[in-house]
Amino acid sequence: MKIGITYDLKDDYLKEGFTYDEVAEFDSLETIDGIDNSLKELGYETDRIGNSKALLKRLVNGDKWDMVFNITEGSYGIAREALVPALLESFKIKTTFASAATLALCLDKGMTKRVLSTYGFKTAPFYEVKCEADIDKVNLKYPLFAKPIAEGTSKGINGLSKISNKQELETICKDLLKKYNQPVLVEGYLSGREFTVGIVGSGDKAKVVGNIEIKYKNTSEMGIYSFDNKANYESRLEYVYAEDLKAKEVEKMALEIYKSLELKDAGRVDIRLDDEDVPNFIEVNPLAGLNYKHSDLPIICYKQGLKYNDLINEIVMSARER
Repeated sequence: MKIGITYDLKDDYLKEGFTYDEVAEFDSLETIDGIDNSLKELGYETDRIGNSKALLKRLVNGDKWDMVFNITEGSYGIAREALVPALLESFKIKTTFASAATLALCLDKGMTKRVLSTYGFKTAPFYEVKCEADIDKVNLKYPLFAKPIAEGTSKGINGLSKISNKQELETICKDLLKKYNQPVLVEGYLSGREFTVGIVGSGDKAKVVGNIEIKYKNTSEMGIYSFDNKANYESRLEYVYAEDLKAKEVEKMALEIYKSLELKDAGRVDIRLDDEDVPNFIEVNPLAGLNYKHSDLPIICYKQGLKYNDLINEIVMSARER
């Protein structure tokens, strides 16, 4: 079986003049090597395709694969993660992970919260600041939390993201609007325990692998899963597998969310407790990072005794069955 691999390599984009912030979500060669080597060890023939531009050229030339292992994030627009899956779907080529429609939805954090609210899932109250004039329309109780509405890897999240007053709200919103050219999601700050839950499989066969509770060390930006905290997690954070009843409640909620949004093969769901100890949906990652050393989903698997090859095999077998 021949599996193509689509990805956005940081170095490729840096050579084109992209900034380090713009490529923060993209993958390193180490990640691509890890996936490629794992697939080969599992007995598959692999073909490194590259990004959407490379894929387009290959498709036009008539190239085909039995399946494509896709981890491309895309370059521009709120629907950017959907581009490669949409291309592959149009050529009737099977691909790993969620459909183009689901990927387009899930990158828009505000729209995802609205959809999940219709299912009855609790999420912090929020408002979308689309321009500076909208800042005065925010009518939420402080403290608040602000982040770009369609970024991953905690881009745009730092020590200033937790907001205590109107002046701080204006400062962070103006900065994010200018820097990321997209709406700012302003929501009530959740003060309780914070979890990310790893899930594999599709539909009724989806299952929770495990969770990690994120605990902040004194060296971290406290209470904020920021870009810098993630990048320096070994010195700033502690990842703990939680087994208490509240953690099981969180896992159950995460699995229901995963199924409701029709995620497939593997992904992560982020949940945090409010000041009344009630789980609230934060966001979902249908294209979870797969660096075998540093990404949350592999770390969750390791804590449950699953090797990296086990995770990659789960993803491919789920996609093959679909």
